[in-house]
Amino acid sequence: MAEKHEKLMKKTTANTIGRIVLFALAVIIQVLWIVFAVLVLNSKYSFITGIINALSILAVLWLVSRDMNPAYKLAWTILILAVPIAGAVIYLLFGKSWLGTRLEARLNHVEEQAKGCLKEDPDARKALEQESSSAICQSDYIWKNAGYPVYSHTQTRYFHSGEDFFPVFLEELEKAEHFIFMEYFIIDDGEMWQSVLKVLEKKAKLGLDVRLIYDDWGCASKMPQTFEWQLKSMGIRCEVFNPLIPVAEIVLNNRDHRKITVIDGHTAFTGGINLADEYINRIERFGYWKDTAVMLHGEGVWSFTMMFLKMWSVLARENVAYDRYTPHRWHEEPFEGTGYVQPYCDTPLDHETVGENVYLNIINRAEKYVYIFTPYLIIDNEMQTALLLAAKSGIDIRIVTPGIPDKKAVFLLTQSYYEPLIRGGVRIYEYTPGFIHAKSFVCDDKIATVGSINLDYRSLYLHFECGVWMYDTDAVMQVKEDTEAVFAESKEITVEDCEKRNLVQRFGQSILRLFAPLL
Repeated sequence: MAEKHEKLMKKTTANTIGRIVLFALAVIIQVLWIVFAVLVLNSKYSFITGIINALSILAVLWLVSRDMNPAYKLAWTILILAVPIAGAVIYLLFGKSWLGTRLEARLNHVEEQAKGCLKEDPDARKALEQESSSAICQSDYIWKNAGYPVYSHTQTRYFHSGEDFFPVFLEELEKAEHFIFMEYFIIDDGEMWQSVLKVLEKKAKLGLDVRLIYDDWGCASKMPQTFEWQLKSMGIRCEVFNPLIPVAEIVLNNRDHRKITVIDGHTAFTGGINLADEYINRIERFGYWKDTAVMLHGEGVWSFTMMFLKMWSVLARENVAYDRYTPHRWHEEPFEGTGYVQPYCDTPLDHETVGENVYLNIINRAEKYVYIFTPYLIIDNEMQTALLLAAKSGIDIRIVTPGIPDKKAVFLLTQSYYEPLIRGGVRIYEYTPGFIHAKSFVCDDKIATVGSINLDYRSLYLHFECGVWMYDTDAVMQVKEDTEAVFAESKEITVEDCEKRNLVQRFGQSILRLFAPLL
């Protein structure tokens, strides 16, 4: 198996390396050319310096007036004022959301078309309100600000690892009789993807509606540029999110980081697991790869179906008959299930940080504990304040981060947040066996959320993300049991551990903290 995967990796690398090199070189050359051109003009015409300084000040004033996270403003302001020419160019290329400019009108149009498809079930809402005033407030936030209602009659199942998830995932794909919709950030050739592709190709040949959305940046170093056409040749309908183009107008900030699979409208999967072998530990990267997912079966799947179809409509520029894909279209029997589920998604284009606010609601309304899995702990002042206030109020706040990082600089930045949190009463654990990629919260044995949203600026402010909020479902206690097992095999970090950092590490962390929103 290892030999087979090695051959696949070599083939994929050979196919993609040219594309990555071309893209990187093209962007670097164009950035250098712009900077060089301005410097040459500046050396010949002294008044250019005044113009550049004036434009830099105007750019900073414009940034300050924007409705965005203060830390994000500060990082870009420092960069632009420190190196006016290069800083301004870098901001134009990588800071401003050109993607938003291109897609916002189409997204608004699709939202208008889909209006009325997602309706609140008054019985479910009333029942949840009677059970918990705190939970209904959290639910109402999602409904009123993200537009996704709460459901009952939905079964949930939590998966504590990729190995636990994968056989069930394949089994459910095999059961598909009408359609399969998939949306992923990363797809990498290997055992996992080939197993999934085999099912998708077979189902497409049988006449099922099989569709895939993938993020071009997430797959750029893993799949060849012909990947889209290969899928289409198999009968799999495919759309690429924000395709990479080797010109200076490229923007990397806004990516589709969601993980969604919908089968026949009544079964869905989401979580942190992408379609690559490290997620199911068929290959080893950064020790043992710990990830989680959740499966829904029932009425709550409708929200994930709508998430996918709205994104599909935007990318494919086609109208969708949404009512053809409802949960009961191919499942006439009533659904069973305990508790309540509320899938939700977050977009960087509406200036509403739904993902972060769902997390903040859980923390702020906790009565006993909040346990958290996150691969990155790069938080803003609002999140840090909420965590500290909860801990100082006697709430048991525990956070698990990786023991073996995937990105050393980002891990160093993550560790920089440990000391103030620990001193305030938050308990921090590092997952000793390897890398934890899960994004899960569980609170008071009643509430949990599992999805694609990391505790970092990119997930919370720049990416398209998704998750599912759950109240008193089977999966809630399954998440709780998993967190307790992970605590037992992780190392708890102490203030003394933080104080062992040398001066160079502390200086590096200070610099990284300054530019944390840009990483």
